[in-house]
Amino acid sequence: MGLDVIAVQRALRAAGLDGWLLYDFHGSNPIAAHLAGLTDGPHMTTRRWYYLIPADGEPRGLVHAIEPHNLDQLPGHKDIYAGRRQLDEGLTRLLSGMRRVAMEYSPMCAIPYLSRVDAGTAEAIRAKGVEILSSGDLVQQFEASWTPAQLASHRTASASLYRIKDRAFDTARAALADGRTLSEYELQQMMADWFDEEGLVTDSAPVVAVGPHAGDPHYLPTVTTATSIVKDQILLLDLWGKTRDTGAVFADITWVGIASSRVPDEAARAFSAIAAARDAAVTLVEDAASHGRELRGWEVDASARRVLEERGYGDCILHRTGHSLGELVHGNGVHMDDYETHDDRRLLPGTGFTVEPGLYFDTFGVRTEINVFRGEREALVTGPRQAEIVTLL
Repeated sequence: MGLDVIAVQRALRAAGLDGWLLYDFHGSNPIAAHLAGLTDGPHMTTRRWYYLIPADGEPRGLVHAIEPHNLDQLPGHKDIYAGRRQLDEGLTRLLSGMRRVAMEYSPMCAIPYLSRVDAGTAEAIRAKGVEILSSGDLVQQFEASWTPAQLASHRTASASLYRIKDRAFDTARAALADGRTLSEYELQQMMADWFDEEGLVTDSAPVVAVGPHAGDPHYLPTVTTATSIVKDQILLLDLWGKTRDTGAVFADITWVGIASSRVPDEAARAFSAIAAARDAAVTLVEDAASHGRELRGWEVDASARRVLEERGYGDCILHRTGHSLGELVHGNGVHMDDYETHDDRRLLPGTGFTVEPGLYFDTFGVRTEINVFRGEREALVTGPRQAEIVTLL
């Protein structure tokens, strides 16, 4: 298991917590399953299991009799239960001496990516006289923080994505110059093939969106919905992927072009606003990192949205400023969000995330997306920042 129990206990004591209670039923808590090592290799996990890491002392677990070996890879004693009375008694023993424990819980479900413990299980824990607090920062530290190898995998993936992006714009440019029809879907499928050539994997083909489709942040072309790349229309590309290495983490970028030799004033103003919002967010993160100052996700989002609102675009925002990056493209770390949720988690060293302000209209949309890694005393933007809309003619 990759989880460092000694380091977890040190973090629990620093946070004034008595323990961290990991719980899962049938894959309901993938964060706990990953931390417990149950996502590596074959495991039958059809019954409830619990694993408590106390701030002091030996960890202990509770597993079902028909799956008694599920936590064997973890240190500490394991109790076995079968019937519901044994489960209740086992849970009482497991929580003995605990007053305040962390779980994958988010008050009012403010952060749904973290809110993995169901209401009934929370009631059962509280019925034992135990207060539940959010494990948000613990998850960031021990599940969402990147190793040096993961940072290297991210940089490799990022470089590949930028090459694919350039190739896509060049393909669109050549089609326009030759008068050939090229649809969103055709370009998307070409890009998917280039992912294979670059050795990348992903959970979805890229977003390739023209004109009004670019005004839909999650538009994905299909054979029946795709339109052609035509003169004077915006072309938005959003692509994400990771290398095939075990433990690799994602990179995720968005760039905008236009099938014209000049950018119309309306689109240029909108892109100028999102670029300024992006840079304001990055500057805030860089300043906090260099001074060792605590910074929370909602603050980064607020700094970017403030720029957009001051320029009169408050009604054209549809999503938060950024999301965590990890082994999944939407990772389990802090999101740059004070719009969809109020993400009060800290930006911890070792974590990566996107900064991607966007503006969306009936006839077009623009978004600029970069990736940032928060180091001990620095914040690194891991790829080029788009300065203006790319002209394709």
